[in-house]
Amino acid sequence: MSVSLRQGKQVIRFTRLNRGLHFFMILSFLALALTGMTLKFAYTGWAKFLSHVFGGFEIAGYIHRFAAVVMVIVFLIHITDLIRNKRKQVGGFKQLILGPRSLLFNKKDLQDFIGSVKWFLGKGPRPEYGRWTYWEKFDYFAVFWGMIVIGSTGFTLWFPEFFTLFFPGYMINVATIIHSDEALLATGFIFTVHFFNTHLRPEKFPIDVCIFTGRVPLEEFKLDRPSEYRELVEKGELEQHIVEPYAEIVIKAITAFGWTVLIIGFSTVLWIIYAMIFAYR
Repeated sequence: MSVSLRQGKQVIRFTRLNRGLHFFMILSFLALALTGMTLKFAYTGWAKFLSHVFGGFEIAGYIHRFAAVVMVIVFLIHITDLIRNKRKQVGGFKQLILGPRSLLFNKKDLQDFIGSVKWFLGKGPRPEYGRWTYWEKFDYFAVFWGMIVIGSTGFTLWFPEFFTLFFPGYMINVATIIHSDEALLATGFIFTVHFFNTHLRPEKFPIDVCIFTGRVPLEEFKLDRPSEYRELVEKGELEQHIVEPYAEIVIKAITAFGWTVLIIGFSTVLWIIYAMIFAYR
């Protein structure tokens, strides 16, 4: 029986390491967002309430710095894994940059973007997305921007005595503004744009558990990633990616965790909007 006719089969898309890193990225980002926004809007009622939950503003600061270390470790592990495996998985340098599995923006992303606009307007068919879509690449590289800008300013504020050995004192004030505003932007982006792209699109609503399970139903994979599906079939590699679905209790636990994250994220956005409109100082 051909793979496409099997019932209940799923396609593996993410390794255990990918899923584990994303899990700790979620936890560390939530901790950073909640403690960071609590400190930024410390004068609001909801921030004072959260500070009590954390054990006080000082403890919130400790949690914030611990989560920052976890996120940096996750980032470094990912980069190491990327360097070690990506060339082997993707092929030569040209394929790494321009190939269908490239994480970098290329000509096909522009074509898919234009095709998506036409599809939204009813002027053309849905683009045949491959391994990565253009919006996933945008989300992915947003993390790199955040790690550089928010991370560097964060460590500057953590160790001001060290950094003022090399930079003038006013750079601490500059770092404070950049760190605060970029963190606000990152929190708003992740909890709105990223959440929508990942979970709230009609074909994924109300939640997509793929990043947690690492797998997606075969029929959904064929519909969602037709270009990647065709590539695997042509290379005779589809069988290597076929796995059994997880037990229902595992899916329920994963879904509960995902809903918890979504609720916390959307609540944080509402708190930020309230603070910016009605209580900003």
